[in-house]
Amino acid sequence: MERVCFLHYVKPEFIEEYKRDHQAVDPEMLQALTEAGFTNYSLFLREDGLLVGYFEAEDTKESLRRVNATEANRIWQQKMLPYFKSGPGDEKKAAIDWLEQAFYLP
Repeated sequence: MERVCFLHYVKPEFIEEYKRDHQAVDPEMLQALTEAGFTNYSLFLREDGLLVGYFEAEDTKESLRRVNATEANRIWQQKMLPYFKSGPGDEKKAAIDWLEQAFYLP
C-alpha cells in the first residue's frame, strides 16, 4: 500500500465554502474515488488556506489515472477550481505539491 501526501492552497476568502462543500461531497465523486482504489483519504486545512491531503492506494498512479478519467471527477474539479490559488506545482498538476515520504512508523 502506498501512502501519499500533498499540499495545496485554498484562497482564504473561500475557506468556509470549501469546508462546506467537503461536508457534502457528491456521491458520484465518492464512488469514483472508492472505485479508483483510494482509501484513508483525509484533507486538513489551516486557517491561512494551506491544505494538506493524505490518501492510500495500492498503485497511486493507476488510482489517479482511473479517477481522472471519470465524469464525476471532471465535474468536481471544475467546482473546486475557483477555490485554489496557484501553488508551487505547475498547472498540469493543478498546483499540487506532492510530498516525498521521509519517515513511517507502522
